[in-house]
Amino acid sequence: MTIVSSSDSSHALVVTETSIKNNVATSIAYIHVHDKLVIKMIHHTVNVLTTEAELFAIMCDINQAINIPGILKIVIITDLLHTSWRIFDSSVYLYQIHVAAISKELRRFFIKSCNNLIEFWECPSQCNWSLHKAVDIETKHLYPQPLYSCKSSWDFSKKSECDNILSNWKMTFQASDLKGHHFLNLCDEDNNPLEPTYVKGGSWLKYFGHSNSLCTRVTRVIVNHAPIGEYRLKFFP
Repeated sequence: MTIVSSSDSSHALVVTETSIKNNVATSIAYIHVHDKLVIKMIHHTVNVLTTEAELFAIMCDINQAINIPGILKIVIITDLLHTSWRIFDSSVYLYQIHVAAISKELRRFFIKSCNNLIEFWECPSQCNWSLHKAVDIETKHLYPQPLYSCKSSWDFSKKSECDNILSNWKMTFQASDLKGHHFLNLCDEDNNPLEPTYVKGGSWLKYFGHSNSLCTRVTRVIVNHAPIGEYRLKFFP
């Protein structure tokens, strides 16, 4: 399927990759048409997270692809397919400015012809597919230096605040002589300490699912009641 898409002159094969190093997000995209690399784009910015950088890259990719004469089908290939689906999320969330811009470009593409089509394919880095590997290697080996100061995105600010809180809590807790002795060390399946996280709204309680006894103990600590009897009848009727 990939060979057919890359060799068809009406198909634009967009291979994109995003990497973050030292708070600098780099997005690279190669656009192939008829087995030839026709467009290469590099974007970088400071103080954003991967999701925001990836959505911005997809917006630029679509904008370039639809302006190539004769293109009827666009194939976006990425290793962050779950990020791409945010484009079709109609709920209220942080990245709607990028989604609105992408929707505008797609509308312009679909108005040209009712037969126009866009697809999203996932290609994990470990697959070592030649076209994606070339983009992946360049992304990881590129170290751009931002020339101007940059504001932090809302998501990046939330991440930084969370990291600072965790760091301060660890130092304070370890140095405190008042923490007592009755503490439960919470670990995941790999025996690594559990920590609150800003990712996906902080749903870190899911890591207790591997152990019924641990889940019971944690529940009792949080709600002061074990998840049995009247507790279960009240919350799980």
